[in-house]
Amino acid sequence: MSLTSLLIFSGAMLLLAITPGPGFFATIARALTSGMKESAIVVFGIVIGDIIFLLFAIYGLSAVAEKIHWLFLLIKYFGAAYLIYLGWRLWSSDPNIVEIESTKEISQRTSFFTGLFITLGNPKVIFFYVAFLPTFMNLEKLSGVDVLAISSVVAIVLGSTLLFYGYTAVRAKKALNSKHSQKTLNRISGATMIGIGTVLAVKA
Repeated sequence: MSLTSLLIFSGAMLLLAITPGPGFFATIARALTSGMKESAIVVFGIVIGDIIFLLFAIYGLSAVAEKIHWLFLLIKYFGAAYLIYLGWRLWSSDPNIVEIESTKEISQRTSFFTGLFITLGNPKVIFFYVAFLPTFMNLEKLSGVDVLAISSVVAIVLGSTLLFYGYTAVRAKKALNSKHSQKTLNRISGATMIGIGTVLAVKA
């Protein structure tokens, strides 16, 4: 794989990453309610999910993914229910009674699985990579170093883009410190999470 191909692929990934989708909305929602650290963990989960599907595509495992479609279907509905549950908790929570220190560990675990489920709940991602990658490189001739480079591009481009969105949301949140504003943010974020979960559940 040539450096030119990798750079072109990086540019294409950037264009895809900046397009708002479920990962974008989940990152923003988590940033508004829990801060940059938890938002970054959501992004980490999203990136891990993308890399899993990327490797499936590179190693020609799309047929395997089709055969275990039932497993992805279970993940999809479990993830959807999980996101809807989180959204309801955000919607109904009182910002004055949230004890951040006592919920820190749960929050981080929740953030990671939120990001992971968003990607793994949509097995079409693997078929996207199957169709997308061959336009830039010959998948049959990729070396281990090439696979590492491609995975790094996905992680860096997707991760940094979503982190930027999260950082922007956190900066905007600082201007909204009143109880009413925090309650509104919680409801907006909760509605967003419920919406993501609902779309994930009904999406064909």
